[in-house]
Amino acid sequence: MAIEILIVDDNADIRNILNDLIIDAGYKTRLAANYNQALSEIDKKMPDVAILDVKLDKGENDGIELLSHIKSTNKDVPVIIITGHANVEMAVNSLKHGAFEFIEKPFDQNRLLNFIKRAVENLNLKSQNRDYENKLFSSYELIGESKNISNIKDQIDKISITESRVLINGPSGSGKELIARKIHKKSKRNNKQFIILNGALLDANKYEQELFGEEKKDGSISYGALEKANQGTLLIDQVSEIPLAIQSKILRVLTDQKFKRLNGNNDINVDVRLICSSSKDLKEEIIIGNFREDLYHRLSVFEINIKPLNERISDIPLLIKYFSKKISENYNIKELEIDNNDTYILNHNWQGNVRELRNLIERIAILQPDSKEKISNIIKESLKNDGFTDKITENNLSIPLKEAREKFEKEYLTIQLKKFNGNISKTASFVGMERSALHRKLKGLGIKEFN
Repeated sequence: MAIEILIVDDNADIRNILNDLIIDAGYKTRLAANYNQALSEIDKKMPDVAILDVKLDKGENDGIELLSHIKSTNKDVPVIIITGHANVEMAVNSLKHGAFEFIEKPFDQNRLLNFIKRAVENLNLKSQNRDYENKLFSSYELIGESKNISNIKDQIDKISITESRVLINGPSGSGKELIARKIHKKSKRNNKQFIILNGALLDANKYEQELFGEEKKDGSISYGALEKANQGTLLIDQVSEIPLAIQSKILRVLTDQKFKRLNGNNDINVDVRLICSSSKDLKEEIIIGNFREDLYHRLSVFEINIKPLNERISDIPLLIKYFSKKISENYNIKELEIDNNDTYILNHNWQGNVRELRNLIERIAILQPDSKEKISNIIKESLKNDGFTDKITENNLSIPLKEAREKFEKEYLTIQLKKFNGNISKTASFVGMERSALHRKLKGLGIKEFN
């Protein structure tokens, strides 16, 4: 499909020069002569690349406003800013707002074509990476043997055969989208669309359009997420970020099973299974007035709660082995030999959860170290600011030896218990204690045993 470039300039001569130049280079073009025309063209259909003049008919920084509008809708679209009134401040400001390149008038045609070529290459690379990520993501399995993950796997099997709405709670990067995909894959809707609407990434003014679609004045229709997911599954990610006004409209859809597109008069009936996810506690959001209680009860027919990775340490060695194999296969390199019991890995806080661990394994794969020592060095360098040893040192330098020792033992044994999923026999064997002695030690330190 031909790359389409939007040219926005209030000077007809420059518009025509740019148009001829870009068409001759093999690209399709669309033209806009002022701010409102440009806004209309952008909202009608997002271009692949945009070339914007800074100063149009509305003010001194029309191009910067259009740049911000494009980036708030699709941050991957490369935007080249052109101007006849250039200064350093303007150039810095445009780049700060996400411009791909900045060029002054009168511009060198070969230089501009080179910018466009690089912009298209950048666009294609991002598209390839996105396709790669989606392909990789869809092939991932839910890995782990902790009680939490085992319960979730059981829940997925039971929930998938129903049509009930599901709310998935968990911190960022813990695997909420993967769980939603598994529910869809195991459901009777598995041969239909799985659509994702991310509540945290949408422009506040675009929620209705993205959700319900729009009937435009020229007769064309922009389909929203609900229609795209018809007969399939719609995941509303970070549902806590959706404004209250839109929450009430979602509630109405769930009640009536129909809606109207923006500017539309006819009811649209859809058959969609709704799954929502949140990194925030919706019950707390209800208390502070950010989320509707009636909508919460509609969405949470079934709730799945996935714990942060540092609360299910026993899953980490399995995830390391899984990602090492998966990523090595995708990069077509020898499988990584990463120590599953690496102290830095097991005791890292994992603020980014499973996503952060996967990124670490991928970083190692890209660097392709040729020895276990080099792999260990990469791990230490990557995780050095959050290591267990660093925390122990920092926390215990200013307290008496006995108290420091007890504190160390408590943190150490708590981590080992988590690593072995609460199994006393395995923990005792690893730390070199008799089972009965470990029981007494745990009791003495006030560590609660778990299964």
